[in-house]
Amino acid sequence: MRTKSNHSSEGNGFKRSITTFNGGLKRVGNGFKRSITTFNGGMNRVGKKIPYDKENIFHRLIRTVLIIIASLTIFVLIWWNVSYIVNSAAIPLPTQVWTAFVNLFSYGDPISGMTMWAHIGISLERFLGGFVLAMLVAVPMGLLMGSSKTLSEFMNPMLEILRPIAPIAWAPVLLFATGYTWGPMLVVFIGIFFPLLSNTTFGVTKIDRNLIDASKTLGASKAQIFYKVMFPCALPYIMYGVKIGSGIGWMCIVASELYASYGGGIGYFVGIQASIGFWPNVFVGIGIIAVLGILTTGMFEYVHKVLTKRMGIE
Repeated sequence: MRTKSNHSSEGNGFKRSITTFNGGLKRVGNGFKRSITTFNGGMNRVGKKIPYDKENIFHRLIRTVLIIIASLTIFVLIWWNVSYIVNSAAIPLPTQVWTAFVNLFSYGDPISGMTMWAHIGISLERFLGGFVLAMLVAVPMGLLMGSSKTLSEFMNPMLEILRPIAPIAWAPVLLFATGYTWGPMLVVFIGIFFPLLSNTTFGVTKIDRNLIDASKTLGASKAQIFYKVMFPCALPYIMYGVKIGSGIGWMCIVASELYASYGGGIGYFVGIQASIGFWPNVFVGIGIIAVLGILTTGMFEYVHKVLTKRMGIE
């Protein structure tokens, strides 16, 4: 009886051990499954496409940089292929232009003896002079023409005669009459003047007349209405005119400098290099013009967007 009892207790103990072992295996297996599931979930989260958030500054910056890189890469590839297909000295390879760029900014212009920064500074000075002059003339005139129908009707015939004339057509006359400093500056003035005047006049016509009437009721003088009501309300439209005019201004400054026989400037540099067949140097000058135009236009466009957003103008 004792032997059976001992065998029975030993058998029960063995069964409990097997059951415990199986339970442990199940727990280990369940834990392993949970680990695999967790790992797969983590991998899915890692591999999941991150949605673009247009309100996120970092997302917008990355998107802009990638678009610019892709665009410039395609542009260089097209340029490279065109250069090989045409096989002309007038269209150098990008590598040749890059070498010329490094040499010019390291050693300066071999023809005039000027540095490239000096050429850039001269063109910037002329551009800014014409730009400021256009602002001083076109903005007040646009505000007056927008607020006075009689003045607008009087000025329009004269302006419409001059408007179709390309600004560069004035370059030989202005260079001869005013010299190589004021000549290009006045050509820039003409190029910026008309888009700036048109947009300023249009901006004044869009002002809510109730604002002007309320200002008069509160005792505001004509000068106060002019500078404190009309000018701020028309400012987004003025900046739009500035943005358009700045691009035209760079076309004008370079074209007018091409006529100059001396005096420096990017246009002058391009003309001299082309006349002696240094085509990589010509392309460097063209690239500098493009960069300067992009920087100024981009700056004005940013200011325009900020102003229109603050004033609720779409």
